[in-house]
Amino acid sequence: MQQDNKVKRVVIAGGGTAGWMAAASLAKLLGKALDVTLIESDQIPTVGVGEATIPTLHIFHRLLGINEQEFMAATNATFKLGISFENWKDGQDKYIHSFGFLGKDCWASSFTSFWVKGQQQGVASQIGDYCTEHLAARRGRFAVLPSRDLNHAYHLDAGLYAKFLQKIAFDHGCKRVEGKIEDVLLDDDSGHITAIKLDNGQTVEGDLFLDCTGFRGLLIDKALHTGFEDWGHWLPCDRAIAVQTSCTDKQVPYTRSIAREAGWQWRIPLQNRTGNGLVYCSHYMSEEQAKAKLLANIDGEPLNEPRVIRYQTGTRKQHWNKNCIAIGLASGFIEPLESTGIHLFQRGIIRLMQMFPLNGINQNDVDEFNAQTKFECDNIRDFIILHYHLTERTDTPFWRYCKNMDIPDTLKHRMDHFKAAARMFKKDGELFGETSWVQVMIGQGLMPEQYHPIVDTMSDEELAHFLSTIKANVSKQVDNFPDHYDFIQRYCKSANM
Repeated sequence: MQQDNKVKRVVIAGGGTAGWMAAASLAKLLGKALDVTLIESDQIPTVGVGEATIPTLHIFHRLLGINEQEFMAATNATFKLGISFENWKDGQDKYIHSFGFLGKDCWASSFTSFWVKGQQQGVASQIGDYCTEHLAARRGRFAVLPSRDLNHAYHLDAGLYAKFLQKIAFDHGCKRVEGKIEDVLLDDDSGHITAIKLDNGQTVEGDLFLDCTGFRGLLIDKALHTGFEDWGHWLPCDRAIAVQTSCTDKQVPYTRSIAREAGWQWRIPLQNRTGNGLVYCSHYMSEEQAKAKLLANIDGEPLNEPRVIRYQTGTRKQHWNKNCIAIGLASGFIEPLESTGIHLFQRGIIRLMQMFPLNGINQNDVDEFNAQTKFECDNIRDFIILHYHLTERTDTPFWRYCKNMDIPDTLKHRMDHFKAAARMFKKDGELFGETSWVQVMIGQGLMPEQYHPIVDTMSDEELAHFLSTIKANVSKQVDNFPDHYDFIQRYCKSANM
């Protein structure tokens, strides 16, 4: 393939969530100009444990015209308003990082400064009382209302989600080829991929190739040797054990993240089961210890054998290399602590469609794609590191390492800036905004030493009234929500229930 040739044939290597998200998007939104083929083997299981999302998925669903009720019923989905972090600060604590926004900002300062002074004067309660989604999560209440912003996400069955997207892809002309990838053929002159050879002897040619082969990175790594930036010194967990269990109680509208001796455990409530897993560092915990720890801390009966997933945290040095773009786990992995996996899948897909090389691959687009992806990944990386590093735990070697490890300068600057003056600024292209950073920093013990001086233009009585009014309005909104479980039964009940 020559670099200036038009791109008419797109080949997606690998299925799973990433592959079928890409196939559905390209086939439906750009399909009239493209021939889209997905290669998938029934013999190769997908990772399939990315069962929690963040609100940005609404963007993807709007693009594809996906009906929320239909999607949720098809994937056994429940609503997610945030994550409950347990034992992360000192081993006996709990806080929620919720979606939504905190209080009311003014032109010079965010709500955080008003809250900090309120705390100092004893007229402010916990910061989550000033956020509707935070309070709703704690009370187990939620409803989708036409007038409200879409500040909710989902817990879903990743395997069923892939099947849901597969139908959209097929309906818009995507072709699926069954087979295991045996070889990747390269052009001798340009080094571009020309075709993928399967174990059944079939060869699939293309102009642009998407690597959705998971951690293996068969195209971006094995064929093109793109290189990998290892983040293991900042994010030391490198294993996960996953198991599904039967439901034992009403589903709560949040994910649980419970810190353990050498990592953390997740609990994700679906309509028909609970997803469980233990993310851990193999340097501090053996596979046998991790399996025993997980099985000793689950509710309900196991529905499958615990499955071990080995991974390396980090990112490709290029996400777009020659005529290959890595989407999903093939592009890198920043562990599932803040449910950013599916978000990064969709960002890569949308970014590709915005820069799609219909008239031939342009190096300027390649460079811009890679720069934007790196910036977003670095921001998410720093946010995840924050959870491990900002801790008072010294009870195990793992937590002592995390507490004392060096951190990126970008993260240190954010922490220092917030501690000194309660300031947090979001740059264009960053995923996590001030509300997220503030909730995690305060939840794990970092309190600002000062607040913005504009707060002092309010009298003490005015400040108390300002805070109490916001809190009362939030509480009133949540009081009007139905029970989360009851709402699901009416709104999007799964046929599998």
